[in-house]
Amino acid sequence: PTLPIQGTPMHKTILFALVVLTVLSVGALAANQVIHQKGRVFSSENVTIKKGDALTYVNDDSIPHNIMSATKGSEFNLGSQAPGMSTDVTFKEAGNVQVICAIHPRMKMMVTVTE
Repeated sequence: PTLPIQGTPMHKTILFALVVLTVLSVGALAANQVIHQKGRVFSSENVTIKKGDALTYVNDDSIPHNIMSATKGSEFNLGSQAPGMSTDVTFKEAGNVQVICAIHPRMKMMVTVTE
């Protein structure tokens, strides 16, 4: 014998909406990692992300930074990023991307972008 499904159609609709929102939220969070800049260093020296994902560069320092990459196919230059600012960078090509601060030469990190 089959058992009747519990709950009203409205309850089922709300549950479905919550499941969809949860899945979308987890997907959005998974695709965007945060890199902090403090003490004239990046919070991570090596990061691996998927092609099309973004990194959010947050300046938690008391001085400006200029985050950039001259890696062919993945060039970008955020310009002067004041303390407290954050900027997203989407990586569209697979490969290794060297990211530096143009102001502080010891600030370096490698972003590995996978297919």
